[in-house]
Amino acid sequence: MNSDLLRLSNRARGFTLLEVMIALAIAGIALVALLSLSNRSIGVNGRLQKITQATLLAQGKMGETESAADRGTLQYENEVGEFTPPYDEFRWQISFEDTPLPSVRMVTVKVLWGDEKKNQLVELNSFLF
Repeated sequence: MNSDLLRLSNRARGFTLLEVMIALAIAGIALVALLSLSNRSIGVNGRLQKITQATLLAQGKMGETESAADRGTLQYENEVGEFTPPYDEFRWQISFEDTPLPSVRMVTVKVLWGDEKKNQLVELNSFLF
């Protein structure tokens, strides 16, 4: 009976080296996965901020175009340009197309940023009467 207690106390003393190494390997893999997920989240957040800024800039440019059309000062010519700082990394394009109705024209405002090959842009369409 005394030897049974001694054997039981030896087993219940702690973890073996192999068990500790396996636990550390699992924890290490989990931490690496969490860190890569965090980095990906930061990248996605940065892209979403660019899209939001570009959308707001496109809405502003569309508002200017619609306002010029209401005043009768719009030239209906395709234009390109760049925004002023702090948005100087963005550029814009305005194009006009005829529609089947003679008194209606479609206007497209594009706000682009970054590499043109990656096709990073926001595009808004509206109709001018």
